[in-house]
Amino acid sequence: MRGLLVGRFQPFHRGHLEVVRAIRAERPDEALLLGIGSAQESYTLENPFTSGERFEMISRAISEAKVDRIEIVPLPDIHQHALWVRYLEGLLPPFDRVYTNNPLTELLFERAGYDVERPRLVRRVRYEGRRVRARLAGGQRWKPLVPPAVAQYLATIEAPARLRVLARAAPRPSGTRRN
Repeated sequence: MRGLLVGRFQPFHRGHLEVVRAIRAERPDEALLLGIGSAQESYTLENPFTSGERFEMISRAISEAKVDRIEIVPLPDIHQHALWVRYLEGLLPPFDRVYTNNPLTELLFERAGYDVERPRLVRRVRYEGRRVRARLAGGQRWKPLVPPAVAQYLATIEAPARLRVLARAAPRPSGTRRN
């Protein structure tokens, strides 16, 4: 048996790690695929990290946490919701359960006949990718929000500097000015 947890992991934070731990504890005999969603996206405020960088973050965090039976796979978007699940079935090893808190992902996999579970989110307000990215861009404390191995890796790739540049380059709503 194998489950699939789909996420963008931008970046992989402590909440993600706790969800992975909870799934593995609940189903110790089940391998878990971690699907890096929107794998083709990078260098934007919403998706600042490449698929390879996200793979590295996840790999380091699960190794540090000593979580086993995890396979990390990139999941590029195909921009055709009706075909996405079938596309993933051809891309991935067989899986029979999907873990997601995304309503569209849940709908698509349920329609395809999969058992879909919503993992319990851990301190969602604190551990949220958008919050981590904003703190990285704003020079605020962000390291406590990610596993230590991820913090070290993000520092190595100079993630705060990247997010500051992306924040300056991001389009602004009409009528607003840059300082």
